[in-house]
Amino acid sequence: MSGRRVPVHRSLIMRLLAASMLIALCAIAATAWLAVRITTRAVTQEQSGALSADTDVYDALIEYGATHTGWDGVRVTVRRLADLTGRRIVVTTMDRAVIADSAGGPLLPGTVPTATVDPLYLDAGVARNSARRIDPRAVGPYRLTGPERDQLRVLADQQATCLRAMGLPAEVVQTPSGRPTVRLVRDDLDERVWARCDVARLLEPVPSERQPLAELTALVHGCLGEQNVVVTPLFGVRSDAPRPRTGGNADPDRENRVRTCIEESRRAQLKPYVARPALLFITGPATTTPATVNLSRANTLRITGMTAVVLALACAVTILVGLRLVRPLRTLADATRQPAGREIRVPVTTRDEIGNLAVAFNDLSDRRLALERQRKAMVNDIAHELRTPLTNIRTWLEAARDGVVEVDARMLDLLVDEAVLLHHVIDDLRDLAAADAGSLRLHPEPTAVDDLLGQVIEAHRGAAEAGGVALTLRADAEVDAHVDPVRLRQLAGNLVANAIRHTPPGGAVTVRVEGRGDRLTIEVADTGSGIAAADLPRVFDRFWRADGARGRDTGGSGLGLAIARQLARAHGGDITATSRPGHGSAFTVDLPAAVP
Repeated sequence: MSGRRVPVHRSLIMRLLAASMLIALCAIAATAWLAVRITTRAVTQEQSGALSADTDVYDALIEYGATHTGWDGVRVTVRRLADLTGRRIVVTTMDRAVIADSAGGPLLPGTVPTATVDPLYLDAGVARNSARRIDPRAVGPYRLTGPERDQLRVLADQQATCLRAMGLPAEVVQTPSGRPTVRLVRDDLDERVWARCDVARLLEPVPSERQPLAELTALVHGCLGEQNVVVTPLFGVRSDAPRPRTGGNADPDRENRVRTCIEESRRAQLKPYVARPALLFITGPATTTPATVNLSRANTLRITGMTAVVLALACAVTILVGLRLVRPLRTLADATRQPAGREIRVPVTTRDEIGNLAVAFNDLSDRRLALERQRKAMVNDIAHELRTPLTNIRTWLEAARDGVVEVDARMLDLLVDEAVLLHHVIDDLRDLAAADAGSLRLHPEPTAVDDLLGQVIEAHRGAAEAGGVALTLRADAEVDAHVDPVRLRQLAGNLVANAIRHTPPGGAVTVRVEGRGDRLTIEVADTGSGIAAADLPRVFDRFWRADGARGRDTGGSGLGLAIARQLARAHGGDITATSRPGHGSAFTVDLPAAVP
């Protein structure tokens, strides 16, 4: 990293300043624009609401009457409408008995009703849609169930898609009863279009409509005096023809008579489901309409001045915050430029993200120093381990070259032993390097663990007998697991060899194996000298030996236990060690029965 200062235009302070200024400017401009837009829109809506207040009140009460069988709970609606419009609203029966009054007190004599509230006879002078005489929200027994709505919605979407594919604009509209219908721009469509898109299928009644439609058809028959018409779900008429047509030979008088009969029959059928007719009185002054808000010169100057003040405050706060943020970052940057071998720590002055970064930097520096010390110690250990066999080999070869000793079988055996020791150290280092690099590969397969450990016992029995150590295997039953047999044999061999090496003559080394569910446990216990409590946490360190002189009579290469732990972890398990000085040690391997 270069030691030059960051240019001002690329510094964190300038970036924070630019970002905050842009955000503040956009926020102020957007707030001012939105305030004017929202205020103007609210005023416009208020003006429009004042002009159509009577219609809104009438429509709300019609909706209440169409969806309720009485006026018992209308007082809440009346008070809400009065608060919205600023008018006095009174609902009475047809003989002027008060049902709900937003203000209280008697009506003035001679007060004329604003409208008659009857969902079955809409007032053409007040209703929004004067072409309808029955409010469509009065559905009575024709309200569909949820599954029926979903079924008809799917069918309506299919028909609308079919019509659009033929170039006919169509949209799906849902009626208050929950029945969807397809709305078309044109009504004079060819019969082939209707048949191809199966539009007539949507007019078939669903189960919940059949009974009320049958009752309505019977009422229409009684009104018409004939039995050859059937009322459809949308209150049209279906006869023997595949589809009713208008014009041509159609009888306009009969169509008007049918339409009138359907309307009267619907009123008779819906009457129990709606509220009885009532009178509506709307009196009192209307709300005053405020003037429209405009951006005058004075208002523009006020907004501009406030914008300048906010920008100045944002600039000052950003600079102060930026300086406080940059100062510890510069301290961290200066610390990273220090020499590699020097202990580097930075002060932790805050508890925010910058303070966390300083703590993490100090931890990283400590770990770096620890790794550097470990690296130097490991290099020295490797050099020491390789120097001894190489020195012995060189000494014997130079002695043979100078004629000091004869090249006989004994000297060759010594050279082979030293070469084998050297090869063993190199193999151990290679295994550890593979484990560190993550390239240590396992080849798991179904394995009889008790038989495998028996092979390990037999392989080390010669060394145990030579040292006067009793070597036994205890397995209560057959133990099978899905493991790498080669690596597991190497792991157990390292533990057994280490136990034999540290057990005096007359002692014993016991290997126990046990399978518990999906776990495999192997324990190697000895009756040796044990390990001091202070040294126990270091037994798995590389090149570590209990003796300070690093003599080979108390240890091998110093890598066996480290390799054993790496192999256990590669299997998804671990090794733990326990010891009582003077009584022996135990190394326990806990592995999953199947390698993850």
